[in-house]
Amino acid sequence: MEKLTKANGVELCAETFGDPAEAPILLVGNTMLTWHDDLCTRLATLRRHVIRYDLRDTGRSTTADPEAPEYTLRDLAADAAGVLDAFGLPAAHIAGFGVGGWIAQLLALDHPARVTTLTLIATRPTAPGPSDPDLPEHAPELMAHMMNPPEVDWTDRASVVAVMLESGRHLAGPAFDEAAARERIERIHDRTPAAADPGKAHRANQMATVFAALDSGPRWRERLGAVTAPTLVIHGEDDPFFPLGNGQALADEIPGAELITLPATGNELPRRTWDTVVPAILRHSS
Repeated sequence: MEKLTKANGVELCAETFGDPAEAPILLVGNTMLTWHDDLCTRLATLRRHVIRYDLRDTGRSTTADPEAPEYTLRDLAADAAGVLDAFGLPAAHIAGFGVGGWIAQLLALDHPARVTTLTLIATRPTAPGPSDPDLPEHAPELMAHMMNPPEVDWTDRASVVAVMLESGRHLAGPAFDEAAARERIERIHDRTPAAADPGKAHRANQMATVFAALDSGPRWRERLGAVTAPTLVIHGEDDPFFPLGNGQALADEIPGAELITLPATGNELPRRTWDTVVPAILRHSS
């Protein structure tokens, strides 16, 4: 069941799977639905206590103005530590996907005692904005779509879902699962509360809106050598948002990190990858 937890001075909506007596793993994405129910259940069945949650301005967590957030990326890392506090956990295995990977990296650097192991999926070692010269940038076709999005009626569910589905198609690899993506997008839409400006409530579920406006603070790539948590990097070979070189850089610069690549996979974690991803996370968190 979902529940609102007090964490770092805000309310964050969290949900758990499995036995609290098992090893805890905190899943950090954009919303809790970054992590499919069945994926969480599979991890829980294999003796993990799974916790997922909505970031600020997504899902049922505290919402302000996603176009002008009054918090920083470091606050989001402190939120993750606050979720652990809310469940009485001094530390946990941490897995971060996409923008959640930034939060996971900062948690490992700024709150190292809270991170038992670190898993970074589909992310990069630099904050929003232009990437470092040695790292591959977003695919041009993806950026053209993001800079010229189709018109959308934010008061119409079908219109919002159609636009978000098209964005999902651009983020995915060549084997896009439209039915699964539609199901997830509809659930994200339906559990986002209405707002005075209907658009803002739903735009908060698109990473570009919140994170483009967020104060990311000082760089952290140069600090990756100080990460002490055993680290696993998982990256899609066809990721157009954070191309594979970003995952390779993380694996090269974090001491002892392991890299697993997912064929025909973009900035996504589709069901067909779980037979690789789940055993890898279980082995890493053992």
